[in-house]
Amino acid sequence: AKEGGLATLTINRPDKLNVFNEAMHRELARALDRIEADPAIRAVLLTGAGRGFCAGQDLGDRVIGEGDAPPDLGATLDRWYNPLVRRICRLERPVVCAVNGVAAGAGANLAFNCDIVLAARSAKFTEPFCKLGLVPDAGGTYVLPRLVGSARARGLALLGESLSAEQAEAWGLIWRVVDDERLMSVGAVATIVVDEHISRDREQPRSEAGARRVEAGAARDGGGETG
Repeated sequence: AKEGGLATLTINRPDKLNVFNEAMHRELARALDRIEADPAIRAVLLTGAGRGFCAGQDLGDRVIGEGDAPPDLGATLDRWYNPLVRRICRLERPVVCAVNGVAAGAGANLAFNCDIVLAARSAKFTEPFCKLGLVPDAGGTYVLPRLVGSARARGLALLGESLSAEQAEAWGLIWRVVDDERLMSVGAVATIVVDEHISRDREQPRSEAGARRVEAGAARDGGGETG
């Protein structure tokens, strides 16, 4: 949805807690194409539909028949997740993420790669990869230690425990916790304010900083899969 210079990008599979499948990746890519092509869009608000933000990969999308070769998880990351994270980070508009519920696996890491992350008080964050014998993907192994330090990043990756929104704020994973009913209004205001500050200095496009931030990181996540 677009209102003035603000584009609201909603991950929309509420019956499945907005888990990713190939169709969703394609829809997000098309939405980002429209945002990138529209100079009137000056800021982006990313959120999820329903009671969750995004619960990661749709594991049901990976069901294989007897005798079929196992899915190539590295190819999935190269084709879908790494390009998505890079596009979010390189987007020449500020991206504010409004986490409205559970954010798990790739869903959590997608949020952490946005410029500013707000979370509803009921939101929770988790890196459940270890429960599947995997490591955090979608930029997780890059961004987590830079946000919370090596010790906490290892704990999140190796234990898979959930963090409340308040704990995520205390650790520096997100910017601010707000009451659930205020999430979208605060998110919209934050997005506009961020854009006003950035628009004062267009000498260094945001894409330069975004490229430096994730160029190496997303590529390092070639061995994981989202829980």
